[in-house]
Amino acid sequence: MNSGRTIFAQLMDFLPLHEFRKCVRRYRGHHKVQSFTCLDQFLSMAFAQLTFRESLRDIETCLRAMGHKLYHSGFRGRVSRSTLADANGRRDWRIFEDFAHVLISIARPLYAGESFGVELDHAAYAIDSSTIDLCLSLFPWARFRKHKAAVKLHTLLDLRGSIPCIVRVTDGKTHDLDFLDSLVLEPGAFYIMDRGYIDFEQLYRIHHSRAFFVIRSKRNLAYTRLSYSAVDKSTGLRSDQIIRLTGPRTSRLYPVPLRRVHYFDAESGNRIVVLTNHFHLPALTVAQLYKARWRIELFFKWLKQHLRIKAFFGTSPNAVKTQVWIAISVYVLLAIIKKELRLDRALSEILQIISISLFEKTDMYHTLTTLGLQNEKLGSHNQLSLFD
Repeated sequence: MNSGRTIFAQLMDFLPLHEFRKCVRRYRGHHKVQSFTCLDQFLSMAFAQLTFRESLRDIETCLRAMGHKLYHSGFRGRVSRSTLADANGRRDWRIFEDFAHVLISIARPLYAGESFGVELDHAAYAIDSSTIDLCLSLFPWARFRKHKAAVKLHTLLDLRGSIPCIVRVTDGKTHDLDFLDSLVLEPGAFYIMDRGYIDFEQLYRIHHSRAFFVIRSKRNLAYTRLSYSAVDKSTGLRSDQIIRLTGPRTSRLYPVPLRRVHYFDAESGNRIVVLTNHFHLPALTVAQLYKARWRIELFFKWLKQHLRIKAFFGTSPNAVKTQVWIAISVYVLLAIIKKELRLDRALSEILQIISISLFEKTDMYHTLTTLGLQNEKLGSHNQLSLFD
């Protein structure tokens, strides 16, 4: 039992602090630091993410209100708005990127057996980006349009557990293909993308690396059919073909055959045509793999709804990247806790419960497994049902 320790302290027990200190030393995070350490900075920003704080002043006020509990929750330095702003602006954001990758390396094995709706023995990743609009006068380095600024989150997401493996924060003008070009490809893995990533030179690089892609085709694709296989149209499949590109440029960039699968999605009413370089999977599995790409859209939606990445506490590139990587660390930490404690709750529920009980001195597992059950029992007796 941990009834004598705050839930925040119990939460931070899941952090490998020895690895965090390695990240700090790697980038000299404590150079000329007197009292407010990188760990204090991380804890303050994690607190802001877990409790939905809106500003640096908000963080300062709330943490000082809990001053008598901060030491036993891991804080050692005095939290102030100016000190936190300076830390976010000056301390190398790569400290928190590297530490997030440490947490990701812990989380991915926990979800290795997790199903994502497709029977597949290989690793499967979704690739996409999400744009966050900013004020041009405050973020001039992130110019996107004439009167608009934005940053892009380019993400490689492991579909098992929806764990982000790679995240790049760039200005809004950076093309999605630049991210694809920088990826180190994993042989045997599937990379699932929308049509915005159509570049046959890059797709041929994936093929040449012995990896596989599933990507939505453009409507004006020039090709000739080499062969076809019969499909069961009751499953939504419309065709399964082996094709060769015939466009002057595309045939040169991708000189080998491709597989083209046409699928009608009854749920959305959309017709989906996908291309892949894998010729042995059932056609329905190929279509389902592309549909699983929607998980990365849900990941972006979850981050924007539940964590603070749409409004930033600092305006410099370093402050923005620091905040994004600490938000991702919090997301992955919640995913680790969900598996380690075997919680039968959604991540959003876990976050909501933690947010209102962060400095309570109760057992975290007991709180996460019982809070809500009592309310359900009370509601069933004392509250009218909206739907009879």
